[in-house]
Amino acid sequence: MADTTPSTAEQQAHKFDEGPLGKVTAYPATYTPSLLHPIDRSAARAQVGVAQASQLHGEDLWTGYEFSWLDTQGKPLVAGLRIRIPCQSAAMVESKSLKLYLNSFSQTKFESQAAVLHTLDQDLNLAFQAPVMIEIMELTQLAAPVHQMPGICLDDIDLRTDTYEREPAFLMLEDVDVSVHETLHSHIFRSLCPVTAQPDWASVSIEYSGSPINRVGLLKYLISYRNHQAFHETTIEQIFCDITAACAPARLAVYGRFLRRGGLDINPFRASYEAEAPLCRLPRQ
Repeated sequence: MADTTPSTAEQQAHKFDEGPLGKVTAYPATYTPSLLHPIDRSAARAQVGVAQASQLHGEDLWTGYEFSWLDTQGKPLVAGLRIRIPCQSAAMVESKSLKLYLNSFSQTKFESQAAVLHTLDQDLNLAFQAPVMIEIMELTQLAAPVHQMPGICLDDIDLRTDTYEREPAFLMLEDVDVSVHETLHSHIFRSLCPVTAQPDWASVSIEYSGSPINRVGLLKYLISYRNHQAFHETTIEQIFCDITAACAPARLAVYGRFLRRGGLDINPFRASYEAEAPLCRLPRQ
């Protein structure tokens, strides 16, 4: 008899449906940590076929722009948030659930900013099942100048394509016997939310050392994600793994700077070496 037990990935797909993403939800205005909806990271990877996950280094850098609480006298305070989650954390947190959780601080009194930070630290470490770095930012820090992505932009390349589902076969090396170190990027990247199919827009940067990657093929490959459904984090991991498999660079880093939704932007950074995600807020962010 065939085994009809759902796979881990299939079981996790049901858990995606259990979260608030894609549903009409209430917005609790008092502190409610139970709003956080963790997603098993390994199952999310398995669902989209991400391999070699144990070899990944990097982190997910979240920026929050809509965060407020009350002081002991009832006066509202506002701040930005920067959250760094290691890419090997056992769990991710559904973005809408984090938005709802942060909104639940808005009518809750705290004795100090330190008390707010302690609460965030306690809840998010538990939800992500890993040590998470959290910074409460003054508005002056959010006013820092925007950056341009480093390296060469691929977006002016003239090409023809009709492939809008992920196609790793576009990735190839140039037929030259040289080694390069370069950074390439594109601002025309789009993928889709795996639950709602809403568009997720991003600028994607690829820094690598090794044989030169064919740029036309690389841009066609990035464009092929246009109708591909996956979370931000696993999307960037797929790009990293596909480039590794097709081009075997000696050194590789892939960085996705996604546009914010619900006051949050998610910026996954994956590398073949230990490193933090660079701080580089882009014009569309």
